[in-house]
Amino acid sequence: MINRHPLKDIVELQKKGVPRGICSVCSANGYVIEASMEKAMEDGSYVLIESTSNQVNQLGGYTGMKPEDFKRFVKDIADRINFPWEKVILGGDHLGPLPWAQEDASVAMENAAVMVRQYVEAGFTKIHIDTSMRLGGDSREEALDPAVIAQRGAVLCRAAEDAFKELKSKNPDALHPVYVIGSEVPVPGGSQNEEEEMKVTDVGDFRKTVDLFRSAFKKYGLEEAWENVIAVVVQPGVEFGDEVIHDYNREAAKDLCEALKDYPGLVFEGHSTDYQTPEALRQMVEDGIAILKVGPALTFALREGLFALESMERELLSIHPDIEVSGFSEVLEEAMLKNPANWKKHYHGSEGKLKFSRKFSLSDRCRYYLTVPEVQESINRLIKNLRTTGIPLTLISQFLPVQYTRVRNGSLKNDPESLLKDRVKNVLENYAYAVNR
Repeated sequence: MINRHPLKDIVELQKKGVPRGICSVCSANGYVIEASMEKAMEDGSYVLIESTSNQVNQLGGYTGMKPEDFKRFVKDIADRINFPWEKVILGGDHLGPLPWAQEDASVAMENAAVMVRQYVEAGFTKIHIDTSMRLGGDSREEALDPAVIAQRGAVLCRAAEDAFKELKSKNPDALHPVYVIGSEVPVPGGSQNEEEEMKVTDVGDFRKTVDLFRSAFKKYGLEEAWENVIAVVVQPGVEFGDEVIHDYNREAAKDLCEALKDYPGLVFEGHSTDYQTPEALRQMVEDGIAILKVGPALTFALREGLFALESMERELLSIHPDIEVSGFSEVLEEAMLKNPANWKKHYHGSEGKLKFSRKFSLSDRCRYYLTVPEVQESINRLIKNLRTTGIPLTLISQFLPVQYTRVRNGSLKNDPESLLKDRVKNVLENYAYAVNR
């Protein structure tokens, strides 16, 4: 039984000058979650799995899962691979009124409160409260007042605290959630302007956010809850677009990270840390950005693995002409064309450029289509075909050379699903290098 939240230990170590952190896996993909657990098992560490308010909410979100469903989904994976459940931290990302932003503010906030309560009741113990968006009735001519953002954040924290009190009455061993505030992050889906300059959060804005939220929490009688606020989301100057990566610049973030030293109970949470180099990630942790969010980079690696397996499948046709090929890439393209809602606003240019982006963009919008029934069926057929034919070492060397080395030295099984997960672990290794010392 855990009596103290493990993320508080990270904060404490940071404040002692020990650069520790955690990778936050923001994905609902089963392969990604399983790979994350396997990597955590290898490292003997916790695994932090997060879902967003758009992915998972009381209406099902775009995954079709409510908070309790997502928890069961993750637990089933943990049980299948014998990963200890007490080492899993479930988080809710951007929990707030975003899914109902077109509604009147009172309706949107009521729905957001219901969602937050369901997350806490399901046992999610890391809650990022995000009330930064305009709602129905808010002025469209000027930025939303930071005091209103803080006040709405306190309302949702109140809902979370009430839900935890109810949970605690049923389960005395329940772990109190920790909170993350702030929302100065890049636009969802990646940068729209490949050349735009990344602006680091202004020190004054950071201090103002903390002051306003602290005051709002006090107003709502949440002084004890404030002791469980462990992080503030900031923009440290990292982002990615279709084909461009904005790397972490330690010097540009120096003043912001220096200001963090004035807050003994807080670290920074960095979003869109995807595709950063291992050294950049390590510098971020050293500078107090202790929670590193990653999502698209993991499914991007998974997609790379799937394309590699499909290339192997095609080559094996000359030996096994009787197999019914999966056609994975074609099926994926058809699914994306059939329902363009998840990529249309993010990809731009000629038809050729759009086709290229649908496959290879760093924004990785194709991740939304991997669970479409036809796409999932093609993946299953791909895996089955390669298990039936076997995969020659020569093809692994050709298309997945890093995995070839591991198969040869006996640390990786020559199996299509093992190869896929290991490709995802290549990315997770960069984060393990950054957060574990």
